[in-house]
Amino acid sequence: MTSAAMGAVPAPGTGSPESPAGRNGAAARTAEAGGHPLEIQMLQVGGQLLRVGRQAGSQRGATPLLMFNGIGGSIELLEPLARAMPAREVIVFDVPGVGHSPMPRRPYRLRTLARWALGVLDHFGHAQADVLGVSWGGVAAQEFARTAGERCRRLILCATTSGMFMLPGHPKAIARMVTPRRYMSKAYATQVSGDIYGGDFRRQPELAAEFMKHVKWQSRWGYYLQIGAATGWTSVHWLCRLKQRTLVMAGRDDPLIHTFNARLMRSLIPNSELKLFDCGHLFLMTRQEESVRAINEFLDKA
Repeated sequence: MTSAAMGAVPAPGTGSPESPAGRNGAAARTAEAGGHPLEIQMLQVGGQLLRVGRQAGSQRGATPLLMFNGIGGSIELLEPLARAMPAREVIVFDVPGVGHSPMPRRPYRLRTLARWALGVLDHFGHAQADVLGVSWGGVAAQEFARTAGERCRRLILCATTSGMFMLPGHPKAIARMVTPRRYMSKAYATQVSGDIYGGDFRRQPELAAEFMKHVKWQSRWGYYLQIGAATGWTSVHWLCRLKQRTLVMAGRDDPLIHTFNARLMRSLIPNSELKLFDCGHLFLMTRQEESVRAINEFLDKA
């Protein structure tokens, strides 16, 4: 993907999250939290319009961090993590049909998503990036590391698996993940958050309200397209060929992703290490300080 194949698109109308008024409101909310808001723009990448968020970072010349979100997750879900690493340039985008990226013209696979990510990096002039993926986004990050290996310097896999060949999580948690209902109803999210995410959400269901503040819901179809993109996919037979230094991160009390899967990936990826948290699926949120410290130490290693 070259920069000629894409371009910046005028911002949506006033009142939208990407409009000046919307950005000013987001900036005010972020200022209260003591951070800096992501710069939001719409980019045309290979025929697909993507909503992209970027934090410039204060550390000039460093390798940027490209982040892939979990299923149904918009830019806003990862913005607090980006703000907790103000020195880093961070790039994240809404998958088509999620957040404010419009629906794709047809269903897509993870390889297509990797090409879109390459186009985003090209737009910002980056030959290489560190890559972090969360849950479903960890699957996308693995595909990116495989198909664009020379563009991926280091890899961070959070609360994720090697795809269809995995040890499944708790049946109740999996059943509730199949539907996007938790993104559509705050009351339902509070009710089921402990069963789905485990960890602190079991003891503090009110954390779901904080989680929902960062949700920008679009459609069921976009959610199901994400499920379809990874259906039948597995990395278990090629993880042994990944050359990137890799950090695998997981929560010990994760109903969705059993820690066996993290240990399996750690054993299969040659140059990898494992970090476990006494928390659940959303440890990047509930153990943010510890998570950021682990991420920074890993990325800053010589």
